[in-house]
Amino acid sequence: MSRRRTSALAAAALLTVGLAGCSGGAAPTVRSVPTAPPKATTPAPRVPAGHAPTEAFAVGVRQLKLNRDGDRSLPVTIWYPARGAAGGTPERSAPAATGRFPVVMFSHGLGARPEDYQLLLSRWAAAGFVVAAPRFPHTGTGGDGNVLDVLNQPADVSYALTQVLALDAKAGDPLRGRLDAGRVAAAGHSAGGVTTIGLFTAGRDERLDAGIVFAGAALGVGTTFAGAAAPQLFVHGEADEVVNYAAGKAAYDAVPWPKAMLSLPKGDHGRALLTDGKALRVVSDTTVEFLRWTLYGDAKAKGRLPADATRGHLATLDDHL
Repeated sequence: MSRRRTSALAAAALLTVGLAGCSGGAAPTVRSVPTAPPKATTPAPRVPAGHAPTEAFAVGVRQLKLNRDGDRSLPVTIWYPARGAAGGTPERSAPAATGRFPVVMFSHGLGARPEDYQLLLSRWAAAGFVVAAPRFPHTGTGGDGNVLDVLNQPADVSYALTQVLALDAKAGDPLRGRLDAGRVAAAGHSAGGVTTIGLFTAGRDERLDAGIVFAGAALGVGTTFAGAAAPQLFVHGEADEVVNYAAGKAAYDAVPWPKAMLSLPKGDHGRALLTDGKALRVVSDTTVEFLRWTLYGDAKAKGRLPADATRGHLATLDDHL
């Protein structure tokens, strides 16, 4: 048996065991097993110093219908800074706010959909980020729940990112001239966290400047972080019943770049991302400041991270930024 085939089988076993708590069914074919990624580099992050917006934006939301290779439907929900009064419910197809905004690609967990994370993702948009979240064909709501297809998802995200960035130059598109292709991050929860790690390891997308991993681990995608330095923030509940906290910490420990880990002592697998409350506010405030620093180059945002992360003793922050 070839080494490549052996690697694919090992990846399948890891994913099936590690994420079986929220999926089922027979596994689809893994489209490719990536070759070893280039060695990671550790210079300073690439985004130049700057200042994030200080105002809160209204939030618009729209859908983008994509299909990779003709048989991987990838509908994308996009939340973006919009004109109007801040603080309301995201408005469909609202006019975009003036400016050029960084892009964050978000990957959902098994059996989920992008809309499940609207409380968090709309807060990112209100802070000045365009957030694009594909619904994956096998692991999203309505799919067959096959765990192994997670290994195909980093390529799905890269494809979706290309299509989203193309809107910046598309005549007549509401986001024309509003996207900053030089400031891009990836984030994801659970299986989406595995997907996000994959975008910095075996499936490295060099357009990415930063990553946020919620309740994720390196199952099947490896811990060889590759390419230019991209700061990483891990968020994990210490009482996670699906993806063990130690597995997330192991992936975090392998990151060779600036990094931080937000640990929620009473946190489970994801309620802090889905339910409004004190824990969501801590997660939201911390991730917004991390994105302000890594995508806008805002040094003051970096300085606010420890206070935001530890507010109310709901979380601790391991900080190597």
